[in-house]
Amino acid sequence: MRRAVFIVSPEIWQRGHGPQHPLKPERLQRTFELLSEYGAFAAPNVQIVKPRLAEPDELALFHTQDYIRVTRALSRGAHSLPAGSYGFGPGDNPIFPEMYETEALKVGSALQAAELLYTGNCEVAFSYSGGLHHAGPDFASGFCVFNDCAVAIQWLIDQGLRVAYLDIDVHHGDGVQNAFYDSDRVLTISLHQDPRTLFPGTGFVEEIGRGSGAGYSVNVPLPPLTFDAVYLRAFEAIVPPLLRRFSPDIVATQLGVDTHYTDPLANLALTTHGQLALFQALEALSPRWLAFGGGGYAIDLVPRSWALAFGVMSGQTWPDELPEGYQARYGGNRLHDQAGPKISPTLRSRVEESVDDLVHDVRRTHKLE
Repeated sequence: MRRAVFIVSPEIWQRGHGPQHPLKPERLQRTFELLSEYGAFAAPNVQIVKPRLAEPDELALFHTQDYIRVTRALSRGAHSLPAGSYGFGPGDNPIFPEMYETEALKVGSALQAAELLYTGNCEVAFSYSGGLHHAGPDFASGFCVFNDCAVAIQWLIDQGLRVAYLDIDVHHGDGVQNAFYDSDRVLTISLHQDPRTLFPGTGFVEEIGRGSGAGYSVNVPLPPLTFDAVYLRAFEAIVPPLLRRFSPDIVATQLGVDTHYTDPLANLALTTHGQLALFQALEALSPRWLAFGGGGYAIDLVPRSWALAFGVMSGQTWPDELPEGYQARYGGNRLHDQAGPKISPTLRSRVEESVDDLVHDVRRTHKLE
């Protein structure tokens, strides 16, 4: 069993974007409670680490000094700044009290995970409060204030490591791709819903990198209703050969679980069974594994999926019946889905044909054939 670190503190779920916002801090609390009640943190190979606040100079590994300054000022109530120019405002990226501290804590968590892996104190680290892959150097985007993924990866490559970043969130990992679009030190791979049908509207096969980074950005834009079997087939045809060719020191993964068929903000059709198979495939491909959280907006699903993920990371399995205390507080009774998406045979065939064509296109574009 690999030594696994889980980075958590109640501070990460005590503040957030507001009660009507889809990115609910409660999903972090529920995940921690579910894993605790399963006994996940009692295993001898598991360590809990409390996150620390990222320093401004650490945020500046990716973000501009101006953006860091403005974000701090806005979170403390400044009203004279042009918040909209930095991506803040009603909707996706509202300003909320102590926003700077809350989001810098998530970056600090990611940096701790990276540091622990680099120094050899663990083989797997799960910074589950992060995965905020849309934020740019000087703007907030898609619920993301600071891009913890880009900051942590930049820190790792500054230590001389090669990093493969694999993003399985339903939304394209645009902020991370853009951060390393010119670099051959980071391989970015994003499997996501077709950008013609979903935010942020990027992540086409033709986006392959630029200059020395040409060929190091890989995008797999999947059609709506892509289901377990065909998703996993696409993954196996594309991801393992790319990682073998790149030979990373660390694999960083953004584990958004909004690919699930019940997610209210997107249209892929995975189940917990498919997600578990995906987590197992990632574990087999990762010499050292830096895992971030990410999206997921079905509040009953996210804790179950991330509990399955951490089980794979730490070499543990959980009973399918949810713990009694957890059931009493939140409802539900099973860890795994007892049903799946209802997709007609005709639609299934169309999805399979579309994904097979996509796989051929990606493999040809990246010279895997």
